[in-house]
Parts: sequence; structure tokens; C-alpha cells
Amino acid sequence: MRSETSTMTTADVAGSSSDDGVMGPRANRPKRRSFSAEYKAQILAEYEAADRGVRGSILRREGLYSSHIIEWRRAAQAGAAAGLAPAARDRRERERDREVAQLRARAEKAEAELAKHKAALDLMGKAHALLETLSESADLAGPVAKVDERRSKR
Repeated sequence: MRSETSTMTTADVAGSSSDDGVMGPRANRPKRRSFSAEYKAQILAEYEAADRGVRGSILRREGLYSSHIIEWRRAAQAGAAAGLAPAARDRRERERDREVAQLRARAEKAEAELAKHKAALDLMGKAHALLETLSESADLAGPVAKVDERRSKR
């Protein structure tokens, strides 16, 4: 005869005491918890203000892990109070934000083009002024240069 060994947990034992067709406690998986921005800010402030030895008791009291604190601290540093709030935004807000980002990029590109055109016009104006000055100086030196030219041909 072959003996089989199996490991049973307390959840299996408690669930086997009555077989009324109801699923055992393992079917009722824990739900993901969500925390409000105010709660996160309050716990984070309390945790930061506490001495190192007391921090663990705060986490145990609230049923939290140190990873919660790390994540909340990063979110707070990234976006202040907005980073503490859950990111639940509807489609219209995302589309609006995307459109605003596209328009900002277009505006920056247009401003860069405008700056290039202004610089080109400024350069053209300076070149025009220089050519005008050279033309005026050539007109003034013109009769003297012609006389010198005739003398050298003789």
C-alpha cells in the first residue's frame, strides 16, 4: 500500500469543515488596496518625522510595507500632491493633454523658424547697408579713379 503525503494549510482545514458547495477561503483572494492622496501624505509625513526605531511600528500598525513608503515618496518628489493621487483620468483629458503637447511642440518649432528668419533678415539688412556704403564710396571715388586711369593709358 502506497502512502501519500500532502500539505494542508489552515485555510484548507477551515474550508474542509463544511462541504456546503461554497468555495473555500482561497477563492476569496485579497483585493488590491487603494489609498487616498490624503492618507498617503499623512502616513508619509508621520513616517518621515518618526525615529528609525518607530518607523517599523507605523508600518505594522497600518498594515503597510516599506515599498509603499518608497513608492509614495518617489511619487511625491515627482509630482508633489498630484503624484500622490491615483492617476485616474478619462480619455478626453488624455486627448486634450496630447493635443496641448502637440500644439506646444508646433509653437516651439514656429518660434525657432521665426528666430532664423529674423536673423536672416537682419543679416540681409546689414549686407544691404554695407553694399550701399560701398556704392556711395565708389561714386565719390569714381571721377578721381577715371582721371588716374586715363593718365596711366597715356
